[in-house]
Amino acid sequence: MTALQLQALLPILILALGATALLMLGAWWPARRPLFIAGAGLALVAAFVAGAVPPAQLEVAGLFSAGPYARFFAIFWSLTAALTLLLSLRYAEDRAFPAGEFVSLVLFAAAGMALLSAATSLVGIFLGLESFTLALYILIAFDKQGEMGAEAGLKYLVLGAVTTGFTAFAIALIYVSAGSFHLPEALGAVTAAGTLRPVALLGWGMLLVAVGFKVSLVPFHLWTPDVYQGAPAPVTGLLSSGSKGAVFAALVLLFAGFENVGELDSLLWMLAAVTMVIGTLSALPQQNVKRMLAYSSVAHMGYVLTGLLAGGAAGRSAVVFYIVAYGVVSIGAFGVIASCSGPEGEPQNYNDWRGLGYRYPFRAGALGVFLFSLAGVPPTAGFIGKFGIFYAAMRAGYHWLAIIGVAASVISTYYYLRLVIIMFMSDQTAPDLHPGHPREHAALMVCLFATLLLGFYPGPLLDLIGAIVP
Repeated sequence: MTALQLQALLPILILALGATALLMLGAWWPARRPLFIAGAGLALVAAFVAGAVPPAQLEVAGLFSAGPYARFFAIFWSLTAALTLLLSLRYAEDRAFPAGEFVSLVLFAAAGMALLSAATSLVGIFLGLESFTLALYILIAFDKQGEMGAEAGLKYLVLGAVTTGFTAFAIALIYVSAGSFHLPEALGAVTAAGTLRPVALLGWGMLLVAVGFKVSLVPFHLWTPDVYQGAPAPVTGLLSSGSKGAVFAALVLLFAGFENVGELDSLLWMLAAVTMVIGTLSALPQQNVKRMLAYSSVAHMGYVLTGLLAGGAAGRSAVVFYIVAYGVVSIGAFGVIASCSGPEGEPQNYNDWRGLGYRYPFRAGALGVFLFSLAGVPPTAGFIGKFGIFYAAMRAGYHWLAIIGVAASVISTYYYLRLVIIMFMSDQTAPDLHPGHPREHAALMVCLFATLLLGFYPGPLLDLIGAIVP
């Protein structure tokens, strides 16, 4: 690899090499607080370099892009990692997490997400996907004293291994049909006389199964509630926002070179529709906040798939905006749960949140805003995101899919508002929860500010996305 290629990958190298250094340092000097702060600092440096240092070349080894789109997501995943570490420090102190391992895994995950978002070849997609998935296998089961952590980690590991097999076999079939791993050539060669070649169609179908597992599309979503419930709350936030968002960011690049999805169109339509409906209906009866957010994340992936299916500049821009909006809100919502957690565990049942708004008004208010955003209530980032998705779907002729999405969104307000009502309109006194640390409050303030700013004034971000989306 040349010096110019290394310079183009500098933000990702800062994350990966910094993670390695902190892992080694943690073995000799296991001081938790300095390592967490150093990890958050490294993530911020990576974000600054991605935005301030222009790449010397726009593609690296035919595998990864270093263009504006890749840099945008390198910044976003780096900031996501920094927020995750700030929300994790006190949580990790209460549970005596080994700092070097935890911090390095979060940074490795961010590096993998940045690689996946920048992939320009099938091999790049595989490398990016596996690099952050390996880190998440460990992070999900990191709390050895948790009752459900090991079970959640094992479920994610087993299904992740199956997904890896599907991904590798799918890439092999597409390569057999196209003769190239590079996306423009691979996508251009899989069609013959306007239709997909059979081998390529089988390959795309298997890749769709792998993607379905990763982003929790119905019927590949059953792991989601158990893993969300068992993983540490800050890790759940990273899993919900980063891992799924990075996959869709890669799919935006993929679909940009493959506008006519042909035979896959009806299949994607059906997947988007059942994902929105099943995810929404499954969240309705939940009595556990993390399981409710897990099922609601399934519905949100249906919304994102709708935007992806709509295609065109409007659809792809709407998907990227939704990834950012949903990422910020998810980090904030799970951050509130993490900040309320003590050594005895996380407040997951609805009864744990009764009257919380009177006793801890800032965090209950912040969670209320995040829930309103997830429901798509204006003026929040979620409203702008859903409006963009459904507008793009209507423009592309997917009227029924947009109607199903709007209906699912309306129904979803029940389980979001139910938690808000429990927090602010319950006569019961809130139980004793952890008062939270100023670092956690600062991270939540950042998420809250971004959620409201993107709702009131989304123009600059929409203009930026319109300029960088392929």
